[in-house]
This record gives sequence, C-alpha cells and structure tokens, in this order.
Amino acid sequence: MPKSLDEINERIRDGSVYVVTADEMPYIVGELGAEDAAKEVDVVTTGTFGAMCSSGAWMSFGHADPPIKMSKVWLNDVEAYAGVAAVDAFIGATQLSETRGLDYGGAHVIEDLVARREVYVKAVGFATDCYPRRSIETALTVEDLNEAIMLNPRNGYQRYNAATNSTDKALYTYMGTLLPRFGNATYSGAGVLSPLCNDPDCETIGVGTKIFLCGAEGHIVGNGTQHDPANRFGTLMVRGDLKAMSTDFLRAAILHKYGTSLYVGIGVPIPVLNEGIARKTAIRDADILTNVLDYGVARRERPQLQTVSYDELKSGMIDLSGKEVRTSSMSSFFKAKEIAVELADRIRTGSFAVALPTTRLPLDAVQKPMKQRSKAPLVREVMLPSITVHDSISVQEAAKIIIGKQVNHLPVVSDARKLIGIVTAYDISKAVALNKGDSLKGIMTRRVVTAAPDEPIDLAARRLERYNISALPVVDQAHAVIGIITSEDLSKLLACR
Repeated sequence: MPKSLDEINERIRDGSVYVVTADEMPYIVGELGAEDAAKEVDVVTTGTFGAMCSSGAWMSFGHADPPIKMSKVWLNDVEAYAGVAAVDAFIGATQLSETRGLDYGGAHVIEDLVARREVYVKAVGFATDCYPRRSIETALTVEDLNEAIMLNPRNGYQRYNAATNSTDKALYTYMGTLLPRFGNATYSGAGVLSPLCNDPDCETIGVGTKIFLCGAEGHIVGNGTQHDPANRFGTLMVRGDLKAMSTDFLRAAILHKYGTSLYVGIGVPIPVLNEGIARKTAIRDADILTNVLDYGVARRERPQLQTVSYDELKSGMIDLSGKEVRTSSMSSFFKAKEIAVELADRIRTGSFAVALPTTRLPLDAVQKPMKQRSKAPLVREVMLPSITVHDSISVQEAAKIIIGKQVNHLPVVSDARKLIGIVTAYDISKAVALNKGDSLKGIMTRRVVTAAPDEPIDLAARRLERYNISALPVVDQAHAVIGIITSEDLSKLLACR
C-alpha cells in the first residue's frame, strides 16, 4: 500500500523513520523484494561529490557612500558579472584570476567566502546623478554580504561519459589529464549513490525538492542546463545559502593545464512512497552504463569506443579492445557516501524533513547542437599541394628542392606515397653546416604530426600550437600525403575570420 509524504514526515518527527543510503537499498530489495522493502524503508538518501564547473554564487554587496553603480567587479582579481542593477554580481566557478591565471579562479573565491576568509573587492562604474562614485576598493568576508546565494546552473549529472586518449601526447581536459595511447580512462559521478540514477523518472526530484547542498539545506530550482533525460543525462539546477555551507563539502580545484572547477557536495532524499520507487532505488553500479569516448578527437561527436558499467569503472581497470586500461574517478565516492550518511542522520534526528516537488522536471528534453550560421573551413579547403621526396635522396638534393621550389617542409614518403617522415629547411641547413651529405634517413623526423582532410582548420591550428611545429602534412586514410598546411597559411586565414 502506498505511503504518503505526511506519514513519512510524521515518522521523522516522532523518531520512528527508517532511513537507508542508496548503496544499501539493493541488498534490502534483494532480500525482501520491492513490495516489502517499500513498507519497511521510508527514505533513501543519495549523495554525489565531484567537479561541477557550472556552479557559482550571487552576491549583494550593499551600497557604498557615496553610492556606485558597479559595471565591473573583481574579487581577488577574479571578475564577476555585474550587469544587474548596481551592487549585485555573479561569480562563476571557472572564471580565472586576471593575475594568477590557471592557479586561482571563481571556485577559490567561493571557497574563501565559505571559509570566512577575507576577500579583496575592486569595482568600477560610470557616474550618474544617483550613483556619482566611479570606483571603490575594499575587503570583506561572507558575513559582510547582504546575500550570498549559491545558484548552480548545472549540477548532479545522472551519469557521465568516460574519457580516454588515443593520441601520442597527454591531453589536459575537464576530465583530468588523459595519458597518451590509451594510458588511462577517467570517469565522473557517484554511480549507485547518484540522485538521478535512483529517481530516473523524477517522481520525487523536481522543483522545490529540499536537498543537502555543501553542508547547508538547499533546494532544486529546476532542471539544469544541458538536461537530457531521454538519454539518461539528466541534470539539476540548485540553490542554497553560501553563509550556511561548509568547506567539508565544497572545495575549489585546479584541473592541471585546463582551469578551475568547484567540487560540490549534493545529497537528495528520496521518499519511498511505493513499490515502484523502492525498485528504482535498488539500482546497482552494474546496472548503470556509460560510454567511453576518445577525447583525442576534438570534435563535438567524439568516437564511442565502448560501453561499460560503473561497476567496471570502479574496479580500477577496463578492457578496451584487448588492452587493459586503468581507470580513475574525477568524483569522490567516499565523500558521496559521507554526504548520504550525513543526510540520513539529519533525517533520523528530525532536523531535515522531506518534500515532494511542486513541479516535476521534464523527461522529454533532448539537447540540440549549437546553430552555426557559417561552417568552419576544413583542412582540404585550405591545404596546399605538397612536394614530397624519398628518404634515399641526399641532403644536397633536398636543399636544391627547398631552394628551387621555395618551400620550408618536405614530407618524406615511401614508394607507395605513404608518409614516413618529414624534413624542414632548418634540418637541411643544419645538416649542410655539419657537412652531412648522406641520405635523409639520418636527419628526418619519423614521428610526424599530421592533419586529416575533413577536420576543421581550428583543430589543425591547435595541433600546430600544441606541438610547437610549423606545418602539418595532410594524409588520407591510407596515410598517403595529399597536401600540406602551414602555420603561416593558417595565420593568414584565421586573421581574416
């Protein structure tokens, strides 16, 4: 027989409520069955703790004397958005410091505020009759703010694609450092403890649901941005009082060579109103599947290499086409469990009542790609014909070709025109100066960074920058040279965009 929310809250008040964490529920349902588990268990608590880049805080500073209409605001040299009224601003977790770069950002400002540390504030504006002041500098703590409201546009992903790297160089991403040649795979999310995995149809999770947010009471204010429940990538938009939060459940992070993020702790109670909810909260890590994507392909649609379960990811090793690849989590299951336990304790002691949403989250939302009015040029549209040579020719012969054809790069190919190396004008000059007249075999670079004809030129430009090289041979699927693209050509083209 279904239970009502009033019955559950009455049990919370009289101390008889039965609360379990989400990772315990599969065993209870396995032993009792979903029907009897629904009679026994009143609330299932979930938890997640991970890097949630789409996070930030609204702050209201109060009026200075004489007053200022802030048009730009910096906190510890991190700019906050001030395009609302006069003394309100929003600081985003990934906004970087203008003086410290990747080592400090909005996430650190938020942590400093929650930790009651003093923050340096600088603001400028234009003078008006009612706001005559043009600038102000001061220092404050979170208690000096009239309001400090965390409002995170996208948190609590239902699940997240795992990431790996097929290239021969490390990649620095929001999924952490991805080692070359499938050296590792990273993933995010709490799996069995994930709030939306335990309520995928959003029966109890929606607008108005009371939650645990970084140690404080918070609320879900709607679906998060990029909410895609049709593909099991649901998200949450959450809000809470920054002044009531704790750094035990909120920490700034630096993602190496990528930027800053904010680790956010969220716990959502799920009232077990009926057998169906009990059955859904019995989900296991083995039931939660996600895709492993190749981040070595820097496109919107990355190659999907394999589908794996969170049980496999958490084991520390997955198999990718016969290769054992180590896995590591961007989230903390330990902290997620701590949050679920803390929330359960608050419910048991009567300090946290549960609430149903006033409005359910949409279940049919699907994410669309950005509408682009102009298509990015492809490499094949801007590449130039390439003069190629064989590795058997001498350095002197290569020098004559470079001078005669006025080129700086000579891709070296086999008899089948497949790329096997490259030499540059610098390589040739150095060999001539050292009186090396042998064939190109001894001076050519064998591990050549290349471009594909159908990739956008932005990817080629990034590759040139990243590897600090000046040209990319363009090769087809058979690795035959079909052209070349140089940094000089790309610079001219990108300057015109």
